[in-house]
Amino acid sequence: MQKISLALAIALMIVSAVAGIGIGYRLTPQYMLSMYDKNIMDLGQPDKWVDLRYIDAMIAHHRGAMLLAEEARRSERPEIRDLAAAILKDEPKNIDELYLWKKSWYSDTRPVRDPQVPRLTAVDKTFDLRFLNALIAHHRNGVLMTREIRLKSSRPEILDNADAVEQFLTGGIAMLRSWRTKWYNVTEPQPLPVP
Repeated sequence: MQKISLALAIALMIVSAVAGIGIGYRLTPQYMLSMYDKNIMDLGQPDKWVDLRYIDAMIAHHRGAMLLAEEARRSERPEIRDLAAAILKDEPKNIDELYLWKKSWYSDTRPVRDPQVPRLTAVDKTFDLRFLNALIAHHRNGVLMTREIRLKSSRPEILDNADAVEQFLTGGIAMLRSWRTKWYNVTEPQPLPVP
């Protein structure tokens, strides 16, 4: 019986790992998502899995809003506490619908991991400002995702979802900006003129 050299064994392990990743990606393109940060709103190619990637990303997006809302409940402002309560009440319904589509269309029952969200830390004079900034950024990411899926999907339910989500998020951004201006005198910078 002949022994295999260490160098050959290592080379075979590397080739096997690369082949496994390639085969995994080829069989299930969403496999690639597990290799990257899921907080990035890039839905990839407009292939047969793009709607599933959108569903998973939107579930994570809704969960991100809930995680921010859980922290925002500590606010002293009733407007922030009411907004947090509304998010915590409404987002689970949106998540349930997305999980239903995921199971029905793809037979996929895997749970989506919660995203990382900013920690708001101590309740002090800028607590609400940190929440507003975080939620505005969160909403902007959601709008980018809805705009991207409109270019890549043809499924009516997904397109209707993207329209509804974008309309909700853009209205939310306007409200959050108005609170930020009123409470902290923070305004959006004006875009530079195009020459």
